[in-house]
Parts: sequence; C-alpha cells; structure tokens
Amino acid sequence: MKPLQKRFSLNRAASKSPGSPSEQVLTRDYRDVESIHHDTINRQQMLSMIPISRRRFMEKAVISSGAAGFLAASASNLSAAPLGLPIGSQVWPTRSMIKDFPAYVKMMADIGVTRLELCSPVGYGAEFSSLANGKEVARILADHGMKSESSHFTMEELRKTQQKSIDWAKEVGITQIITATLGGGNNPTLDQVKKAADEYNKIAAVSAAADLQQGLHNEGFELSMVDGKRTYDLLLELLDPKLVRYQFQMSTITAGFVAAEYFTKYAGRFYSMHLQDINMKAPAPATEGTSPRQRYPQVAMGRGSIDWVKTFAAAKIGGVKNYFVEQTWELTQQSVAFLKTLSV
Repeated sequence: MKPLQKRFSLNRAASKSPGSPSEQVLTRDYRDVESIHHDTINRQQMLSMIPISRRRFMEKAVISSGAAGFLAASASNLSAAPLGLPIGSQVWPTRSMIKDFPAYVKMMADIGVTRLELCSPVGYGAEFSSLANGKEVARILADHGMKSESSHFTMEELRKTQQKSIDWAKEVGITQIITATLGGGNNPTLDQVKKAADEYNKIAAVSAAADLQQGLHNEGFELSMVDGKRTYDLLLELLDPKLVRYQFQMSTITAGFVAAEYFTKYAGRFYSMHLQDINMKAPAPATEGTSPRQRYPQVAMGRGSIDWVKTFAAAKIGGVKNYFVEQTWELTQQSVAFLKTLSV
C-alpha cells in the first residue's frame, strides 16, 4: 500500500473581533478520506490547546515576576544594613518588656530586628525568667524568623555553674558567651588584672571545649587604668586570642575608647559590637565616680558624635560578625531605622 499523501495549506485571515473563532481560517484539501478524520482530531486538539497554553503562560509569568520581586526584596533587605549583617538588639535596656517573650519578639521583628542578644536567666535572675526554657526560646524566635547567637552571662554563674549556663546556651542555639566585665573595681593593681585574665582564660577553655566562643565586653573594670595604661589594653595582651574575642561597647567613647582605633590596631580580635550613639557636644557632664567615663547623653544612631561609616569600615578589619543596638525602646526604633539606610 502506498503511503498516504495530503496537501496542507494554512491561511490566516484578519478578524474584526480579535481572539474570536474566526480569527483563523483553516483550509485544507485532502486526497485521502482517512486523513480527514485524523485532521479533525488534530484540529480539535490544536484549538483546545490554545486557551490552556495562554493560561499556563500567564501563570508562569506571574510566578516568575513574583519570584523576581521576592529576590529583589531579599537582596534589598540584605544590603539594607552595614556589612550585610542582620540587625540585632540587646535585650537589657528593654528587659521590662520581656516577660511576654512572644510579644516581645514580634515587637522587635516588626521593626526589622532579626537577631536578639539575650541575658542568661541562670545568672541574671527573675527579670529574665521568661527565657529559662532554652528550647522554647529557640522555637519562639524561629516562629518570627529570628535567632539568638549571643548572650551575656555573669561572672558569678561562669565561676559556679558554668556547665548549666552552657547547657542553656546550647538549647537556644547561642555560640557566643560574653560577660559584661571581669569585675575587680575601678582601681585594680597589675596583679589583680593578671589574676582576672588567668581566671577568664580557664573559663574560656571550658567554653571552647563545648564549641562556644568566649567573649569580653568593656565596662567599669576594663575602663580603669593601671600604671598609666588602660586595663582593657592589658587584657588584650593577657587573654588568649584563641579563646577570647571581644565585644566593643560604643558608648565607651565617653571614656576615650574609639572603636575604629581598636578594630584597626587589634585586627581579628573582635567579633561583636554594642551600638549606641553619644552627643559629645552636650555640656560637659560629671564623671561616673572614679571612672574616667563621663555621662554624655545617649541619642539615636546617626544623631550623635560617632562616625558610623568609619566605625563599620574598621569593623571589617576587627573581625566583627554581629552587632546589637543597646538602647531604650524609643531609641532602638530610631537606630534600627538608621541602620537600614547605612551602607558600608
């Protein structure tokens, strides 16, 4: 039997009503009757596919544009804060609001905070009792797209119940164990500084064995002077750089501590910052007891005397991996808004 032969011609005719069935006029001349049956089926399939294809096309277009928008928004969020790091907040200044932890987390998430630095309920006590269940804390944070990688611990708990503190940190997902100060007063001797450093190196070794990085913040004791030299500088020499990293308190500019200078001089020794801005042009205030620190007023970031572009540029050298606004709720909202506009 010879193969079936057919002639096929497709003519398009313009329609007065675009998209109507008369938009396309198909004419065919077949020599084989069997071909007519097959062509009828093919024609029906072709016509039935037209609206489906259009619908699928539109769906794909919408999905693609939506995905592009999501990626653009995500990229915008990532670049909306200095160093491309998540915006964090330390809970201490707003601790009176933390009793309802889910509501607190939502409040912070709503202004753009994605990292919370906590205070250990083991050492800081009843004010932070809502954080006692580490696994529950981690769940609540995750429900709002947040994490906590850092927390403050008291020296007393690190001396007496360090393993309990480590266990809690592990439950939350914390990797940075920081103490605000080693203590020892504002007028230590060199021997006292050496003793404090030796003790903290031993504490840090225990944390390191648990895959946690010990850190030191700079408050009272660290701002003191010993034989004409800053205690903080002595500790940078005495503490093991493999075991202890540093968190810089920006407000210590009132005692002459400039973050950019330390980040540059001690490259790689820092991993965190506490963010505050200070109005150093305010009338000269009284000092805090025997501390060289003066009580200049805190203001929202970008409204004070700190050069934030210079600070964050140096922070890259210093090794900073996270930062936390540490201010009142009113100032925190303003500072977070400022961070979203700061590009470094």
